[in-house]
Amino acid sequence: MTFPIVHSSKPVALYGAGAASLADVEEVQSLAGQCVAADGGARLATEAGIELHAVIGDFDSISADILAQIPAERHHRVAEQDSTDFDKALRHIDAPVVLAAGFLGGRVDHQLACLHALARHAHRPCVLVGAEEIVTLCPPEVHLRTRPGDVVSLFPLAAVEGTSTGLRWCIDGLTFDPVTTIGTSNEATGPVTLTMSGPDMIVIAPRHCLTALTQALVLASPHGRWPARAEQRTDPPRP
Repeated sequence: MTFPIVHSSKPVALYGAGAASLADVEEVQSLAGQCVAADGGARLATEAGIELHAVIGDFDSISADILAQIPAERHHRVAEQDSTDFDKALRHIDAPVVLAAGFLGGRVDHQLACLHALARHAHRPCVLVGAEEIVTLCPPEVHLRTRPGDVVSLFPLAAVEGTSTGLRWCIDGLTFDPVTTIGTSNEATGPVTLTMSGPDMIVIAPRHCLTALTQALVLASPHGRWPARAEQRTDPPRP
């Protein structure tokens, strides 16, 4: 099993070293309690004047001067090289939802790795915050406060089925699959409700849905979230 480093009953902010602005930080901070950096994401947090409760990663991208500004007891080095810093951080945060900024934009392989981590740790609800969109693994049921004309895209990571209300093209009766059937560029006719048969669907929605989605994920926790997948990565107990 994985031993959480950060525990919170409120949303937790997680910052990465990718594309993010101080305006992104301000919005995330308005919704979150504790703040965590994934390795080099500590620079974004310190530049914004935010107190970090933990820095988690293999520490290969954080500079010594930034690390020196954070109390040593908040340094949590995870030395293995089989996962990204985002994965390392996400799996060690126990919270109703993690709001992650600084992980979208930039290198495509990094973004794909983030989607892999969302699915790998489906029991750790997380929303990736981009400049214009938010990205999350669809929970068993989710309500999005979309507006008519908003683009809502669905991208399956494995075979999965679902239902919808509020979409121009209803998904009921479809079997999604990353090779044969995807759901990009669907359109909201108003608020959208989605249900999924398993933790295998990525949802991409407009940025303005962030606050309402965060609140919905908090209210849904813990019974409205996916269980941990079998054969989760094991970390040794911390002293």
